[in-house]
Amino acid sequence: MKVLVVGGGGREHALCWRLSASPLCRELLCAPGNGGIGRVAECVPVAAEDLDGLVRLAQERAVDLVVVGPEAPLVGGLVDRLQDAGIRAFGPTALAAEIEGSKVFAKGLMQRYGIPTARWERFFDAAEAKAYAADLGPPLVVKADGLAAGKGVVVAQSLEEANAAIDAMLVARRFGEAGAEILIEECLTGREVSLFALTDGSHMLPLPSAHDYKRAQDGDEGPNTGGMGAVSPTPRLTPRLEAQLQEEVLAGAVQAMAAEGRPYTGVLYAGVILTEQGPKVLEFNCRFGDPECQALLARLDVDLLPALMACTDGTLGHIGLDWTGDSAVCVVMAAAGYPGAYETGTVIRGVPAAAAEPAVRIFHAGTAFQDETLVAEGGRVLGITGIGPSMAHAAASAYRAVAVINWPEGYCRKDIGRPD
Repeated sequence: MKVLVVGGGGREHALCWRLSASPLCRELLCAPGNGGIGRVAECVPVAAEDLDGLVRLAQERAVDLVVVGPEAPLVGGLVDRLQDAGIRAFGPTALAAEIEGSKVFAKGLMQRYGIPTARWERFFDAAEAKAYAADLGPPLVVKADGLAAGKGVVVAQSLEEANAAIDAMLVARRFGEAGAEILIEECLTGREVSLFALTDGSHMLPLPSAHDYKRAQDGDEGPNTGGMGAVSPTPRLTPRLEAQLQEEVLAGAVQAMAAEGRPYTGVLYAGVILTEQGPKVLEFNCRFGDPECQALLARLDVDLLPALMACTDGTLGHIGLDWTGDSAVCVVMAAAGYPGAYETGTVIRGVPAAAAEPAVRIFHAGTAFQDETLVAEGGRVLGITGIGPSMAHAAASAYRAVAVINWPEGYCRKDIGRPD
């Protein structure tokens, strides 16, 4: 078959790496891709948000399956557009992707179907929102309802911070229509875990657990980022609790979406926080996490493509996936200054030597080649993923590879994979 992967980050590199190894895949395209993806797939310069261009590309190249990586094209209805054109696509429709595209919808779904989550309320009016925030008391969380490039969530430690966030979203419209409606919820404390499952709308196939590291600096200090690292499986869950959450949260959400008339197909992600009052869902995402995907797929022991195809044709109940017993640790190397302003075009050396390290996979997120010279073209740039019989072994492999890379303008956390 001919497969097109949509996206250009580390998640998409991991997907392309796995799909390129499938005996079923005779040709692999990626739009727009990146420097590393270009080594395993043909990169086509069509942006992930260019829905017309992606449908046209799939038609012109007679693509058999489109695998959509990022959330924006999913929420925008790319899968619907592809299906209307008679092209098989892995991912949820726009109605189903609203589980990530609208935080208010997701919260309402959880409330209606008994999926545990934080106490919350929705607001269009700034004065009403501020009154609720004062009643709830800090710390609290202010969230833009829609997609805001990962910047629409503010954890406010004071009412002043909360009010400033409310004004930024509802009055100044910093996030446009994505912040025209907001929600305010109680701030939960505890350790976070990431759960994933493939689903065809009726059947569900749980994937191994993971957890990521969102803060920029060691010890979970500094600003929030898109993710500075991830591990799989997470040691934060017992097998019994993991099975309970797969049933109550993931299966519960799939059943709830079907009952709502929005059957969910693709991969479903649940971010869960383990509080003293029990596990509660922080968010649902309509795609693989990034960088969790890199750690997950590094542990996969079989062909991924048949499972993705089964999600599109309702036969997932006949599919299984095998995973190694190893642990995986993904360390993200980012441009200095990220998640704030950062420089692009800086030269990265030593990646081939680092990739030669035993039990290491290097996934590119924001890279390009200029006359065979690798340069940084984004904030998060590389995902150095180590695999080993324990978390400590996997982390040691990843950091040995990091030490080989010569990139003075980059940085990474030094505590990915350490015990909590």
